[in-house]
Amino acid sequence: MLTIGQLAKRAGVGVETIRFYEREGLLAAPKRLPSGYRQYPPEAVDRVKFLRRAQRLGFTLREAKELLALRDDPDAGRRDVREKATEKLADIDARIAELQAMRAELGRLVEACDGDGPATGCPIVTAIGEESEPRERAPGNPRPSEGQA
Repeated sequence: MLTIGQLAKRAGVGVETIRFYEREGLLAAPKRLPSGYRQYPPEAVDRVKFLRRAQRLGFTLREAKELLALRDDPDAGRRDVREKATEKLADIDARIAELQAMRAELGRLVEACDGDGPATGCPIVTAIGEESEPRERAPGNPRPSEGQA
């Protein structure tokens, strides 16, 4: 059995991350000693590492929890996992396209500004003030106010 500090160290995260995962239901509440110290089973290290790796691949904690559920479900198939990963790839591609469009627009604005004179006449400030929405938006990518959380 591991203390919270030992678990955090072996998993390469902070103690607060372990507590957060517990609160979010990503990590089962551990047994406690009479002194109140948490006692985690050794397999908790693998679970925390799995969550962190999934996050590094772009999965949200909710999505990582779904992957864990698939991993732990003896009836789940690889097709289910592949489908989740394929959806994440499409999401990443859409985000990249949106970032590329943002970069192109900002690049045009930077090119339009020579850097001399007062800020009030700056083409960058003027364009931002005139246009509330970017000119280009990646197909199938909603505006932040349209359900992105």
